[in-house]
Amino acid sequence: MLPSLFISHGSPMLALQPGASGPALAKLANALGRPKAIVVVSAHWESRELLITGSAQPETWHDFHGFPAALYAVQYPAPGEPALAAQVCALLGAAGLPAHLDTLRPFDHGAWVPLSLMYPDAGIPVVQVSLPSQAGPGLQVQVGKALAGLREEGVLLLGSGSITHNLGELNWHAGPDVIEPWALAFRDWVVQRLADDDRAALLDYRQQAPFAVRNHPSDEHLLPLFFAMAAGSRFGIVHQGFTLGALGMDIYRFD
Repeated sequence: MLPSLFISHGSPMLALQPGASGPALAKLANALGRPKAIVVVSAHWESRELLITGSAQPETWHDFHGFPAALYAVQYPAPGEPALAAQVCALLGAAGLPAHLDTLRPFDHGAWVPLSLMYPDAGIPVVQVSLPSQAGPGLQVQVGKALAGLREEGVLLLGSGSITHNLGELNWHAGPDVIEPWALAFRDWVVQRLADDDRAALLDYRQQAPFAVRNHPSDEHLLPLFFAMAAGSRFGIVHQGFTLGALGMDIYRFD
């Protein structure tokens, strides 16, 4: 059975400059084998209600500004899967979580950037689930539990966000060995709670974790972690690291 994953997707430039994350993602994909389909919760599709991509061929959305022209030329033409989208809606509805199809939504970079490094042929169907971020981590736990059974059907469940995400305090000149102590303390706290399966503490992370608000001024980039955690069980670390001093690039799996 496939695990659920949490991937820190970093800057959109990861697609062109994959650094240490690229080989880690490629190795992970090779170890997992080829899933039948992929369901992604991305930090970059915030919504008020639960929405599901329903198109048979979503477009690649370059939902960012100020990057090199080469990045805007990157396409990830993975197909959608309307039948799976309908199944996701049904599973969520059965769990008391009404959801609706969105046939116009393209793939945002939180979805296509990490997938381009895992499955560069873009041949695996992808369905995105939106992130009602104002509902907090509790809703993501419910969504993860509701969709967990898809793992047994060969569907890879993926939460795409960032273990730390304070863009205002990044050091754009920092080398790979520079790590801000406040970012490291938060990352290590989360990892220890995941290892201990202390979900109550994790759900209350904004009160309990060191430097929580400094690492996540808003929490949309951490919320996909709760989706992945709830869709799996046994926690494992695939990759750890930081870029720009404080942007965590960790990748976790839940088997």
